[in-house]
Amino acid sequence: MASGNAIRGTRVGAGPMRWTEQRGEPAPRQRVSYWCANGHETRPAFAIDAQVPDQWDCPRCGLPAGRDRNAPPSRPRTEPYKSHFAYVKERRSDEDGAMILAEALERLRNSRV
Repeated sequence: MASGNAIRGTRVGAGPMRWTEQRGEPAPRQRVSYWCANGHETRPAFAIDAQVPDQWDCPRCGLPAGRDRNAPPSRPRTEPYKSHFAYVKERRSDEDGAMILAEALERLRNSRV
């Protein structure tokens, strides 16, 4: 007895079943080698007419990879975590901070009177 399910035996999103069912020939591709500081080689494929980037992220370690095997890009410099207070201290001197604090305390005292 037929269940009436027309797409039985296939899954949603399944690709074409045969070569003839594809939409056409794939674009010609070129493989480009990139090397990271750890020596990993990555070979992504690009279209022949596409502009090839100078750097690519290494999928194994996440470091930037370049096209020159003997001179890969250096590791990115990681900035330490800074609190909001550290950023404020970069912008303001201790004298500025004391002046702002004095103004805030004066406004607070005046609002209580």
